[in-house]
Amino acid sequence: MKPICVPCQRFFRCAKNGYYFIEAMPAGTKDRPIPGTTEPEHWTPYKIWVGDHWHCDGCGTEIISGVARGRVAEHYQPDFADKVARLHADQLQVNDC
Repeated sequence: MKPICVPCQRFFRCAKNGYYFIEAMPAGTKDRPIPGTTEPEHWTPYKIWVGDHWHCDGCGTEIISGVARGRVAEHYQPDFADKVARLHADQLQVNDC
């Protein structure tokens, strides 16, 4: 079954399968940066993941669902930057851990 938007009482619609994105980690500039978009300068790319991008036609909410169990790549791998660029994983960075 498709994900459901509770406030709109509608199904989410799949915008893209195979949506690559970055999970970030604290950049080490402070003890615990605020998650999300408040302090993006205190986060650095950590892992690449792939999932499905969904949106609600009612309210415009977007979610990522169906994320694979294993990461695609990790920051210490020599080809990490190349994979980020090739997969367009920098389209979304999740600043949380």
